[in-house]
Amino acid sequence: MSSLKFGTSGLRGLVTDLVGRPSYRYACAFFRSVPTGEGGRAVVIGRDLRDSSPGIAATVAAAAAACGFEAIDCGALPTPALALEATRRGAPAVMVTGSHIPEDRNGLKFYRPDGEITKADEAAILAALAEVADADAAPASPVPATQEPGAIERYRRRYGETFAPEILKGLRVAVYQQSSVARDLLTDLLGQFGAQVTPIGRSQTFVPIDTEAHRPEDIAFIREAMAAGAFDALVTTDGDADRPLIADGAGRIVRGDVLGLITARFLGADTVVVPVTAGSALEHSGGFTRVVRTKVGSPFVIAGMEQAIGAGARSVVGFEANGGFLLGSDVAIGGKVLPALPTRDAMLPILATLAAVQTAGTSLAELVLSLDAGEMASDRLPNTPSERSGAFLDRLRDEAFRTEFLRSIGSVRSVDQQDGIRVELDSGRTIHFRASGNAPELRCYAEAKSAQAAQDLVQWGLTAAAAAMS
Repeated sequence: MSSLKFGTSGLRGLVTDLVGRPSYRYACAFFRSVPTGEGGRAVVIGRDLRDSSPGIAATVAAAAAACGFEAIDCGALPTPALALEATRRGAPAVMVTGSHIPEDRNGLKFYRPDGEITKADEAAILAALAEVADADAAPASPVPATQEPGAIERYRRRYGETFAPEILKGLRVAVYQQSSVARDLLTDLLGQFGAQVTPIGRSQTFVPIDTEAHRPEDIAFIREAMAAGAFDALVTTDGDADRPLIADGAGRIVRGDVLGLITARFLGADTVVVPVTAGSALEHSGGFTRVVRTKVGSPFVIAGMEQAIGAGARSVVGFEANGGFLLGSDVAIGGKVLPALPTRDAMLPILATLAAVQTAGTSLAELVLSLDAGEMASDRLPNTPSERSGAFLDRLRDEAFRTEFLRSIGSVRSVDQQDGIRVELDSGRTIHFRASGNAPELRCYAEAKSAQAAQDLVQWGLTAAAAAMS
């Protein structure tokens, strides 16, 4: 059985299952099903810094040539930079990246000329995959691709020409470079805006930074780096730089949905679209005209943004609990227009959050505290097949079972069944169970007034779920 699977962010699986014939077949299936745009028969290809990514990118380029496309190699660059280049050219795109997952895995992110692929596009790719004959699926000889080094520079100018030159003046920022494909770009941009930047932790091997489920070693590294009080903030991204991570001066990592809240307010958004895993502070204290909640995954957030724009919303943004920020509408920053970019981006929330700190004349910790966003925690039950987690979630949909199951922790105020079961309890707490879209896991998320209370609620949830499934 192949590990390759479409999840909430493209195709992913073990490198051994992706290199060679499989990546060639999936790329061919994409090229057979994707609509061509104004760019005609051209496709832009990018990659992250994993050891396996250059070879897979070359295979994708060979598949493009075999399908009658001109392959344009944009090199190693952030996923949102590749998406920006695809939009500029009106061409499809393929990004070779596994995002935050370990280096023994990798993946492909596919873009239409008009943005990220939809769930319907995923189905079309899988249908086309079945039509790619074995004879057509053997990787061809390497085909030289047209080199395009300007894509990352255009992405740099997107922000360098929009934010004020001195907007971060005097802010002391540590850039945890690790193996992020944006490590040099992020360091340069922050310095350009006046920050005192110190690069730390550069790695020659891949570091799987997860901006939502933080590894203990990453938490320890960040706290140690900030312990001396030499920095006001630490910033970094996941492997392909579409998700940010920011820590305050004490090394406390700021939740991704809180970064989204700060960024949305800084941009003056009136409508925000978020998955059900985002905190309830958006409704309680965000100050937005409308908050739309969706299933987990950027395709659902994008669909929600499109619906909001169609309904007449003026300024629409989206973000996820992992911090990835999607700009659904053009916005004005200091009199300059930042064009929409409806795909996950790490650079915008990093810049906007730090700019919000400087504009408020306060510390990042104080700014976060002022939002009264509460605390969230999450964890998972690994090795939980989908049939087991699905059966448990089906039981939770029954009101009588749900009431009895949750009786010991509180009464039910509301239920959201868009993606798993999210229950708002009394005293402002929430507990949310959902099956992972990328792995055989049951995930549990909790929200409470204190970090310990949220963690206790998660642990209760996982223990109770395990017992209910036994």
